Amino acid sequence: MDRRAFIQCLGWLAAGGVCLGGPSVRAEDVLPGAGGKNTGAGKNEDERFVRPAMFWDKAGSNVVQCRLCPRQCRVAEGERGHCGVRENRGGEYVTLVYGRAVAAHNDPIEKKPFNHFLPGTTVFSVAAAGCNIHCKFCQNWQISQARPEDLEAQYLPPEAVAAKAKELGSPSVAFTYSEPTIFYEYMFDTARLAKAAGLRPVVVSNGFIMPEAVRALAPHLAAYKVDFKAYSDDYYQSVCQGRLDPVLETLKTLKGLGPWVELVNLVLPTLNDQEPMVRGLAGWVRDHLGPMTPVHFTRFHPMYKIRDLPPTPVETLIACHGWAKA
Repeated sequence: MDRRAFIQCLGWLAAGGVCLGGPSVRAEDVLPGAGGKNTGAGKNEDERFVRPAMFWDKAGSNVVQCRLCPRQCRVAEGERGHCGVRENRGGEYVTLVYGRAVAAHNDPIEKKPFNHFLPGTTVFSVAAAGCNIHCKFCQNWQISQARPEDLEAQYLPPEAVAAKAKELGSPSVAFTYSEPTIFYEYMFDTARLAKAAGLRPVVVSNGFIMPEAVRALAPHLAAYKVDFKAYSDDYYQSVCQGRLDPVLETLKTLKGLGPWVELVNLVLPTLNDQEPMVRGLAGWVRDHLGPMTPVHFTRFHPMYKIRDLPPTPVETLIACHGWAKA
């Protein structure tokens, strides 16, 4: 990060945002009057952030059953799902993060990373708070592992996202940084509007989402990148509090629906850097997605709850590349 970007990040942090590198954009600079800061903890809740949720059923007296992600939460009146951003209000399920942007940046597309999709271009990227899994190594834990009331946010509605991408000359918009699945309604409306405006919407996700939601979203997307944790269900459960099979199902569902697909595997020393895991992942991709599907191996740095491991040696990434190619 250069000096200019560092100063920009300080300004964003002072305004209550989160700097994740690259130039940051505040909502009030995108849409006049967008501001609408939410101070959290239930104070001065901005009702613009609250919208009807998608993918849920009634499951008894004032109980709802969420069908968005594989957790399939049953949520009682006044409670929230596991993600912390979808709430049962009087027997109706709502999202609390519609347009509730905690980060907005114009990034190189390679930062997502996409390596074979609009190379050399920038992508206007947005995020809301929350996630539906809990990786101990999370690089953006300050926003992904937070509840929406814990963070200040700016109201950045779908039309503002598309307008800012156009203004900045970015041909695409990205839903990224935290987990886009949990702000699905915001992502869905933004992707649909952005595509209609001639932009290319992309998703950067953990892939922990139900097939029905994938199929509804896919027609509005140009690309979908999955952060694939490891070819091991034990790893998913112990390190990420997730499961492997739903992620594999997401990838199989995406095949043939249209979006360009890439995978990223963050390699942690001693945890998922073993040859059988890497070969297992590569073999599965070859057999189910095809040998032209890009797989990235990226370097771990001590972060969040895993600080006792060293950064991944570059030699390990080279070895992973060799095993996968083989």
